[in-house]
Amino acid sequence: SAFIDAMKKIEHLRGIIREYVDSGKPMLGICLGQQILMSESDEGGQTEGTDIVPGRVTRFRHTDMKVTHMGWNSIKITQGHPFFEGVPDGTYVYFVHSYFVNTDATHTLASCKCGIEFAASVVNDTTNVIGTQFHPEKSGDIGLKMLMNFVGMC
Repeated sequence: SAFIDAMKKIEHLRGIIREYVDSGKPMLGICLGQQILMSESDEGGQTEGTDIVPGRVTRFRHTDMKVTHMGWNSIKITQGHPFFEGVPDGTYVYFVHSYFVNTDATHTLASCKCGIEFAASVVNDTTNVIGTQFHPEKSGDIGLKMLMNFVGMC
């Protein structure tokens, strides 16, 4: 499983990651990078995440949608953040995933509906850590705008 393998690879970096997050410097997690920000995941069995953002990673049920969610879908920006400055609500971005993040409204920057509504982008309590389930680097000009916004945050 990708989540378990990723957590094993970064286990020795947990302290460094936490120190970086606590410094207030911006950090961006894309796709699996967003998922490992969460408290836990069901992928491959119950596995602890980094717990930078509270929530759980869960597999889409076959009854919710066709698994894997792949392709372009619109996002609903649910709260203002510099990462989404100049990005219109309802913009289309590119997704490739079979697991989604379930977190509360406080930690959800944008949502997407595909069978169910899920967090397409998350943020930590101090707003310096952002995650995207979608791929900005594959999302054309609007994704480039988001990445430029992130660089501006740095």
